[in-house]
Amino acid sequence: MPPVVTIMGHVDHGKTTLLDAIRKANVAGGEAGGITQHIGAYQVETNGKRITFLDTPGHAAFSSMRARGARVTDIVVIVVAADDGIMPQTEEAIKHAKSANVPIIVAVNKTDLPDANPDRVLTQLTEHELVPEAYGGDVVTAPISAKTGAGLQELLESILLVSELVVDPKANPAGNAQGTVVEAKIDKGRGAVVTVLVQQGALRRGDVVVAGEHMGKIRAMTDDKGVEVKVAGPSTPVEIVGFGTVPGAGDRLEVVKDEKEARAVIARRVERGREERLDTSSRVSLEELYKRMREGEAKELNVVIKADVQGSVEAVREALEELGNEEVRVRVLHSGVGPVGESDVLLAAADKDQEEKNSLVVAFNVGTATGADKKAEQEHVQVRSYTIIYNLLDDVKRAMLDLLPPIYEEIELGRAEVRARFRLPSGVAIAGCYVTEGLVRRNAKARLLRGGSLLSTGNIDTLKRIKDDAREVQAGYECGLTIRDWNDIAEGDAIECFEMRQIQREL
Repeated sequence: MPPVVTIMGHVDHGKTTLLDAIRKANVAGGEAGGITQHIGAYQVETNGKRITFLDTPGHAAFSSMRARGARVTDIVVIVVAADDGIMPQTEEAIKHAKSANVPIIVAVNKTDLPDANPDRVLTQLTEHELVPEAYGGDVVTAPISAKTGAGLQELLESILLVSELVVDPKANPAGNAQGTVVEAKIDKGRGAVVTVLVQQGALRRGDVVVAGEHMGKIRAMTDDKGVEVKVAGPSTPVEIVGFGTVPGAGDRLEVVKDEKEARAVIARRVERGREERLDTSSRVSLEELYKRMREGEAKELNVVIKADVQGSVEAVREALEELGNEEVRVRVLHSGVGPVGESDVLLAAADKDQEEKNSLVVAFNVGTATGADKKAEQEHVQVRSYTIIYNLLDDVKRAMLDLLPPIYEEIELGRAEVRARFRLPSGVAIAGCYVTEGLVRRNAKARLLRGGSLLSTGNIDTLKRIKDDAREVQAGYECGLTIRDWNDIAEGDAIECFEMRQIQREL
């Protein structure tokens, strides 16, 4: 059976370009329409043998999906840019591959660039306990250029060699199928569309299947090139139509006898999940109770998440729930696949504090359904659309910070000595001062000290240098000033001038 390969790597290191280059290089020139669709997994053929590739997102926020990808894969290819070296997401990919206990092949990409330094990449690999074959180790490395296509054939041959020598993937092609949901989405015309990687047995059109707490009967099944198929064997990625609801990426798919058995399986799983939640809640420690009490004081940003596919929904949700601290956190009201609808807006509006803008609907790679925008305007709910997860996370962080009260820190400006005291006919006391340190500034705050004891704290109301109004007076000069609502000033008093500046809050 074909080996299943997951390609991972740091953002901008060329993972997507490599996947596209491999696909294009393996489309026969005369094939009608070429590759017609992208289903998150596909097969290529080289030297008469097939390889199945899983396409997993590359941003750090999708780490859970990458980890799931590693669990269903036989080999991980980690892409490292020769001009950039190992980066944080590269390290994360290495950890996922190691934890899944699968062989690692390192594709050193962008070797065509003038500042490429493949040797530096090999040295860095040794620092992460990956010793390349060139250094006497067992990790296969392949210099490539996804842009020019150089080294791609050698990379595919290396994958086949590692598969034969190390992995030797085997599966029973007979019997009922088992597999993993790679991706799931809602299609306007077809309903729930689910990409499945078959791992055991044969999946057939007409089979009744269960994935997580979802069931369906396969009405249609197509391969990665959009061609309808009746049967799919091990290591084959297919897109199936027939689920009534959208399962989650990573859910285990199984074939069952009929719909009655499917409903029974789901009922057992729902009940088991309920019991596990109850069991967990009944075993709360004192520390957990204290934590929950403290968390009750935290501000919450209520978020409704809508995205194009189930994998994106899950990844966005996990990324948002990781944000926050003891003062503010994200509370996901609802998440789902498809465009933002009126019900999503109403859900956000129902949980919105009228005094605070604490509800938000985020749409990732989806639009809004008819009427949703108007309803959002009526309910004063923000609906924000994104195609880049960095921007989504940054905006949600800003919205969370807006919920927090400002924090100020005291900045000392300077000191002055009162050397004379004058009183205006109105009764206002003027302090004739000599600035000894820093500066004094009009409208800044001032502490009036006498014999080391604090008499008053107030704002500097007026500030003059000789007879002219001044914004500030530096050390070494004399000035006259008044302190708002305070007239008890005497010679020998000390004045400390300071400002309260707002600190930039961070998560």
